[in-house]
Amino acid sequence: MKAVVITSPGGPEVLKLQGVEDPQIKDDEILIKIAATALNRADTLQRQGKYPPPKGDSEYPGLECSGTVEAVGKDVTRWQIGDQVCALIGGGGYAEKVAVPTGQVLPIPSGVSLQDAASFPEVVCTVWSTIFMTSKLSSGETFLIHGGSSGIGTFAIQMAKCLGVKVFITAGSEEKLAACKELGADVCINYKSEDFVTRIKEETGGKGVDVILDNIGGSYFQRNLDSLNVDGRLFIIGFMGGTVTQVNLGCLLARRLTVQAAGLRSRSAKNKAQIVREVEKNVWPAIAAGKVKPVVYKYFPLAEAAEAHQLMESGKHIGKILLAV
Repeated sequence: MKAVVITSPGGPEVLKLQGVEDPQIKDDEILIKIAATALNRADTLQRQGKYPPPKGDSEYPGLECSGTVEAVGKDVTRWQIGDQVCALIGGGGYAEKVAVPTGQVLPIPSGVSLQDAASFPEVVCTVWSTIFMTSKLSSGETFLIHGGSSGIGTFAIQMAKCLGVKVFITAGSEEKLAACKELGADVCINYKSEDFVTRIKEETGGKGVDVILDNIGGSYFQRNLDSLNVDGRLFIIGFMGGTVTQVNLGCLLARRLTVQAAGLRSRSAKNKAQIVREVEKNVWPAIAAGKVKPVVYKYFPLAEAAEAHQLMESGKHIGKILLAV
């Protein structure tokens, strides 16, 4: 088969489409003939040599995919050859085929095309496992999403609105703010021209928001804490603003704040399967009902993975960037 290989750590130009060996499936895995895969920020870090795949996972980038079942292991009961599926994977999406544990496979949601379905698994599992399963965001609460126009953000806005949550977002251009507003965000803040802490306090009568989903890390840490309501929860899923900062911890005690962080890729297969089950039960019906839609900015052919990475790193996109296989 062909796969996108990271020929050496570096810029987008190190991504090359090459002939490689087909993956071999284990007894509890299926082999997917990939129709599409989606880019995630983690792919750019892996390309730079900063985020290696977990032991046992494919060395090729790509954390989610959609396609058709080509083979099934002897312990697999749910899936059959020919089924159309999408999947959460530890790596290997930038390829023609990938082996996936059966617990990380999902049916294509009703009303979504086979290729567009590749935009869902990683973002949906990330947001559901952090904000809903862990931070317990619930109806009537307020929720701030940093990077509202990202793949994570565009899904999180729609899902939170489905569940009766007031949504605040930050983004860096008027075009991105407008896109977030169209998806249902209630308060859209341009972080380049406004202080998000001040705006949040104004919009909440001085209280702050109940939950924050943050991909910035260090440079936003104190301001995130300052933006939280009593019993507020901050969930960190990325460190685009660094991992080191100085912070005044007094507000944690005074307002009973909770700070948590987690990744998805390094979790055990058992934990990923639990998240995938929760996602199918709680999110797939909202997608089937048309309340949550895929937000796809652009498709590239697999051979143009380097160009797709350039677009992601430019920050110009809104929603997901996909590779068609």
